[in-house]
Amino acid sequence: MGRTPPHPEVSQFGLQQVLEALVDPVRRSIVTQLDAAGADIKCGAFDMAVSKSTATHHFKVLREAGLIRQHYVGTSRMNTLRRAEMDEAFPGLLDALTSPQAQAR
Repeated sequence: MGRTPPHPEVSQFGLQQVLEALVDPVRRSIVTQLDAAGADIKCGAFDMAVSKSTATHHFKVLREAGLIRQHYVGTSRMNTLRRAEMDEAFPGLLDALTSPQAQAR
């Protein structure tokens, strides 16, 4: 487990923390890109116009809120959307965020 950062359990998800994580457009973009891909994405493969250190901060906020899970494959830190867990804790939240109507706004 050494290199895998800690992740909250579903019982630890807090709506306030999740909403605060999703208020930022860069973090919403990370979530929607993961949802659209339907697969793990390495940190450097996201379409983001921010520095590497800023991107690292955004990934940490999302991970600590429980929205993503991070793990290593070789030297790449991979990101997974925790959709099933989020749907269990807050049904419909990610659907509302990733719907075509939400993307158009």
